[in-house]
Amino acid sequence: MNIIKQLFKENLIQNTKNYFVLSEDSDDSNQHQVNDSYDFQWKLVNETKERDTAWSFQKKWYLELYGFKTEENLAKFLQTKKVILDAGCGLGYKAAWFAELAPNSCIIGIDYSDGALYASEHFKDIENLVFVKGDIANTGFNNSVIDYISCDQVLQHTESPKKTLIEFNRIMNNQGELAVYVYRKKALPRELIDTYFRTETKKISIEQKVKMSEQLTVLGKRLAALNVEIDVPEIPLLGIKGGKQDIQRFIYWDFLKCFWNDELGHDISVSTNFDWYSPSNAARYSKSEFLKMLLDTKFKSPSFFREEEACYTAIVKKS
Repeated sequence: MNIIKQLFKENLIQNTKNYFVLSEDSDDSNQHQVNDSYDFQWKLVNETKERDTAWSFQKKWYLELYGFKTEENLAKFLQTKKVILDAGCGLGYKAAWFAELAPNSCIIGIDYSDGALYASEHFKDIENLVFVKGDIANTGFNNSVIDYISCDQVLQHTESPKKTLIEFNRIMNNQGELAVYVYRKKALPRELIDTYFRTETKKISIEQKVKMSEQLTVLGKRLAALNVEIDVPEIPLLGIKGGKQDIQRFIYWDFLKCFWNDELGHDISVSTNFDWYSPSNAARYSKSEFLKMLLDTKFKSPSFFREEEACYTAIVKKS
């Protein structure tokens, strides 16, 4: 794909037909730690039998999160975009999906972890798809060359989400659109534990974090198996919502992430817990903070906005 090198202002090292290297790793200690965490996680997910089940789950969620509702609607949208960037592509499933839905578009997946390499090997036969190992906050693209940027479940793991959005604004053309996801702030007790782990996680070995993730998965599964609903009193000062709630969900949202999902199974549930506690960069936002950050980085108010317990998602254009 000759178009690839034309899109970049910096020289890329081409390792294979569909795999390029822009940057191997970050000099920033936090981002370096995040990259190492995802190197391990993608290896973990890549080897599990539940990988395809997890991707099927993610596809359905993506359609909901960004308002496409059906795969046909997403295909029609993508086919209007010439150059599409999956920013933080991980193992490349979403980028490959985009390439399948928009066969005449150029799809680029970029990731700062070894996920980009795994993806290039797994999807080497897709002609309109390439992968780049590099920093989504410093992409090396020329100005105004991207028609659609999908940054799904990734922005919060960059060293400076605001600077990353500024980079997206620079590389996206005036008619382009950005689909972006950020973590939503939870109840105060949960936020305190989560904040603690953003500093302490660098002191804990990978093996310890995997073991803890397995233990949290067992806890989540056992709590879910209770199938007990409690009537929670509202506690506004702690950000705890009132009403009838499943006991596992109550503990999960307000105190401690202990993910379990019957459909996804043990390995993906462990990976999900690891994904939360391992990265030292994992910013969370209130609705007003997220919207302000978009405006501050020269994007318009969202044309689409969705609130979930876990996150906020938006589709925005340049202002």
